[in-house]
Amino acid sequence: MHKDSCGEGPSRVQKAALDEREHGWRVDVSIILPVYNADCWLDECLKSVLEQDFEGTIELSVYNDASKDDSVAIIENWKVTLEENGVHVVVGGHDSPRPRGVGFAKNQAVLQSSGTYLCFLDSDDVMMPERVRLQYEAAIQHPKCIVGCQVMREPANSTERYTRWINNLTPEQLLTQVFTSHGPTVIMPTWFCSREWFCHIGKFDEGGEGVPEDLLFFYRHLQKGGEVLRVDQCLLQYRYHPEAATHSVLEETIWNHRVKFLQDKVLAHWKSFTIWNAGKQGRKLYRSLLPANQRKVVAFCDVDKNKIAKEFYTYEESKERPKPKIPIQHFRDAQGPFIICVKLDLTAGDFEENLKSLNLKEGVDYFHFN
Repeated sequence: MHKDSCGEGPSRVQKAALDEREHGWRVDVSIILPVYNADCWLDECLKSVLEQDFEGTIELSVYNDASKDDSVAIIENWKVTLEENGVHVVVGGHDSPRPRGVGFAKNQAVLQSSGTYLCFLDSDDVMMPERVRLQYEAAIQHPKCIVGCQVMREPANSTERYTRWINNLTPEQLLTQVFTSHGPTVIMPTWFCSREWFCHIGKFDEGGEGVPEDLLFFYRHLQKGGEVLRVDQCLLQYRYHPEAATHSVLEETIWNHRVKFLQDKVLAHWKSFTIWNAGKQGRKLYRSLLPANQRKVVAFCDVDKNKIAKEFYTYEESKERPKPKIPIQHFRDAQGPFIICVKLDLTAGDFEENLKSLNLKEGVDYFHFN
C-alpha cells in the first residue's frame, strides 16, 4: 500500500495525488486551504491563488470540512479556471453533520497534496501576488524553518497593537517572544515550510473546536530545533471577523499551554527569577507555576507605589505553612532574570523606557509573558 510522506495510509483523493507524484508530476508548492462555510470570502481568496507570480509549479489542495453553504460550488467553479491557468487543484472533504475542526482539515489537505513545500492559507484571507515566490525563495535556504511574512489587517483599524507586534518583531524576538498571549510569532495563515519538515514535526492536533492547533504545532516546532523567519514584506491580507476559528479557543486554554512551555523552555534552566508585575497578571502567573518553580520566585517588581508599599504578596491558597510571602520591590531594586507580565505598547512608552534603562538582554536576562 502507498504511504504518504507523513507516514499514513492515503484516502482515494490522497492516492490520486501520490500517483501523480510517482508518474512525473512534480509540484514545487502546495497551497493548503481548509474550508468551512467560507462562501463570502472564497472568490477573493481563490483569485489571489490565480494571481501568484511564482514561476514554478503550484498545486491548490482544498479540504472542505462539512460546509453547509455554497463553498463547494465556488471551489468547483474556480477549479476549472485555475487548472486552465496551470494550477493543479485537488479537492477533498466530507459532508458529515458537523465539521471535524481546523486541525483535521489542514492535516487532510496536506495528506492529499503533492508539493515539496507547503504554503498555508485561510479561506478568509488574500495573498499578494508575490507571496509564494518570496516565501519559497526563503524556505529553500532554511530547511528547518517556518517562514512567515508581514500582513495588513482587514478591516485596517482592527487589532492595531497585535498587527504592529506581528509586523515589527526583530529576528531575535521571533524566538524570544513565543510565550506571549499573542501566540506564534509568525501567524498561521502566513506559514510556509517544506513538506519534509512538516512531517518531522507531526500533524496538527485534531481535537477540534477550542484547541489552539497552530500554537501547539509551533511549540513542537521550536522544541525540535525549528527556526522562525519572516519575509519583511506584506504578503497577506489578514481578515478579522467574529466567525474566525481563533475566537473559539478559550483564553485559559492558551494560558495553560503558555505556562507549560515557559516552564519547560526557560524556568527549568533558571535557579531564581523575579516576576515583573505585582498586579493581577503577575500573581496569576505565580499561582500557575509548579511548586518547584514557585520556590524560585525571589520577588515581584513594579512601579506602582501602592503595590510596593504592601511589601509582600502572601500566597493565601498555598497549603504550605507558613504560607509563602514574596517580596514586592521597585523594578530598579529587583534582581534578574525577569519574567515580564506587563503588556507592551500600552503605556505611551513608559514601560519600554524603564526596561531599556536596565541594559538587559532579551532572551537572556528576561522574557515577555504579557
